Amino acid sequence: MSGIAGSPVTCPAYAAIFGYLGVISCTCLANFGSAWGTWRAGMGLCKMGVDYPRGVMKNLVPIVMAGVLGIYGLIVSVIITQGITKPMKVSGQTYGQPQYSLYTAYAHLAAGLCCGISCLAAGGTIGYIGDVGIQCFGLKVSGGKRAWATSEGASGAEGQSGAGGYGANDQITQEAANKLYVGLLIMLIFSEALALYGMIVALLLCQGKAISCNN
Repeated sequence: MSGIAGSPVTCPAYAAIFGYLGVISCTCLANFGSAWGTWRAGMGLCKMGVDYPRGVMKNLVPIVMAGVLGIYGLIVSVIITQGITKPMKVSGQTYGQPQYSLYTAYAHLAAGLCCGISCLAAGGTIGYIGDVGIQCFGLKVSGGKRAWATSEGASGAEGQSGAGGYGANDQITQEAANKLYVGLLIMLIFSEALALYGMIVALLLCQGKAISCNN
């Protein structure tokens, strides 16, 4: 990688502040978006479990996708941290010579904000779509009835034998619920893609040209 010669003006001692601000913003915002999405989707999952307990495991997808957002922030934060160069010790100087340019610091700050805010937006979107979508899926399958009224709270064999199996109306309702579930997955995938776009741009920002701080 070709370097660009810099001066003390382009490599000040306070440049590392902006780099570490990028790490903080990326980690905190990404984790906040992950927690936000998990909170909203988890509330919807618990409410849906009252009407349709057997659909709890099937509807864990929004919670898993929200948890991945924190991993995106972790990856970018580690890359930014590895790009922050420590000052070089010089004989006769107390604090050493800075090796981290202001240009690189601004790039790392932009990368952290890009990934963090993208994960925050994706977490909110996943949370709200998961909350409403999961509850609507449970209402569609159960027909708005509670689990104790449809023998849903019992085991699979006991529930089907006690209710006499699934009738034609139940099959139609199940097909309609599956169509709703497919639409829910598509919306969640495109919501997750928002965070992925931010992480890709953040990785590109971290791969800029290195600026040499040696005079």
